[in-house]
Amino acid sequence: MALREVAVRIAREAADLARTVRDEAITGGVDTKSTETDVVTAGDRAVERLVRERLAELRPGESVLGEEEGGEDALEGLRWVVDPIDGTVNYLYGFPWYSVSLAAQLDGRSVAGAVVEPVSGRVWSAASGHGAFLDGQRLRVSAADRLDLSLIGTGFAYDVDRRKAQAAVVSRLLGQVRDIRRAGVASLDLCAVGAGWLDGMYEVGLNRWDWAAGALVAEEAGAQLRLPERGSTDGLGDGMLICAAPGIAEELTGALKEVDAGRV
Repeated sequence: MALREVAVRIAREAADLARTVRDEAITGGVDTKSTETDVVTAGDRAVERLVRERLAELRPGESVLGEEEGGEDALEGLRWVVDPIDGTVNYLYGFPWYSVSLAAQLDGRSVAGAVVEPVSGRVWSAASGHGAFLDGQRLRVSAADRLDLSLIGTGFAYDVDRRKAQAAVVSRLLGQVRDIRRAGVASLDLCAVGAGWLDGMYEVGLNRWDWAAGALVAEEAGAQLRLPERGSTDGLGDGMLICAAPGIAEELTGALKEVDAGRV
């Protein structure tokens, strides 16, 4: 079975589970991680267990990195990367914008992936060199070529002080773009760039599971990517992710440097 097909199949099953157990998962226990606003539910844990079990059946012996149960840090070889519920706060509140994200990475680079929305049932998927799709329809980024007429997505950290600093960056950037959107789900922000629903997005501090599948969807749809990278020397810091339509990618990158977006 092809890697993309595995990702779609398992992510769909996991999305069904996330949706059906939500009420029980919320009442069954909500814990916190890095801060009191950074939550994890029983649903997150149940979904990741399902993904790991199904991968063990369909792709035995391959390593898995997950948000809740961790995994090996080494990038060599084929590894699956799972975010069982991206947008857990939305999930907690019943806001219907969250996803299950699953990607296959080879030597640290995404080669196949799927992002599934449990509420709508939409399936975003991609395979390296084979394009990106939403429910079978091929995706293409927007034709945006002016930053001042572009819609840009972003996200904020859970730490209060860092979030305040990120809000200050947004206030400086707002005068240079059409508007800013903040939905709270990085994987879906990346997919939205691939669909042309956003012209670009940026975020600092994402983990690999946040972007592994969505970034591939965007890239295969024609987006230009700047992924988080240790030892970065471009002035944006190690933790910055930028994803944008080619026509505004350079201008957006320059604007983010100007407003010190990578320093928060």
